[in-house]
Amino acid sequence: MKITRCGWCEKDDLYRKYHDEEWGKPVFDDETIFEFLVLESFQAGLSWYTILAKRENFRKAFDGFDYKKIAKYSEKKVEELMQNQGIVRNRMKISAAVSNAQKFMEIQKEFGSFSKYIWNFVGGKPIVNHFKTLKDIPATTEISDFLAKDLKKRGFKFLGPTVVYAHMQATGMVNDHISECFFR
Repeated sequence: MKITRCGWCEKDDLYRKYHDEEWGKPVFDDETIFEFLVLESFQAGLSWYTILAKRENFRKAFDGFDYKKIAKYSEKKVEELMQNQGIVRNRMKISAAVSNAQKFMEIQKEFGSFSKYIWNFVGGKPIVNHFKTLKDIPATTEISDFLAKDLKKRGFKFLGPTVVYAHMQATGMVNDHISECFFR
């Protein structure tokens, strides 16, 4: 029996596994939310596939995405990351990961968790869209625009409306699986 998936994931097994096991499933724990914030911010201007293929390298390089450790990275650690050929070596994105970890913890203090903060933008539950084709799925929405603006106001970097919407999709804040997808 053939399984129908969202067309974007049919490139290879890596994409299919990500689609089938992660994409669009609601994530409420701060650790995973932060991981996706880092990965999505590195994706800005690149393909998601590029980042996904380097995900394990990012995990090792960024101490398992431990935001408490990342928030304390020194300039020496940033230089070390700049030499790591297994990740995207962009100084501004690496520095943004450090700064974003610090801002992430500020939001945790204010709201009790980052999850409470971010899920509040969708009323605490996923928005389930009913798109028939990939062409119907937007790159941004009013909510991603508003969330990106709020994150920017709070000092986050490399998290514009398109990246934020991709994050919302990845963490299940929105369910954009096409109507015929088995996940639906």
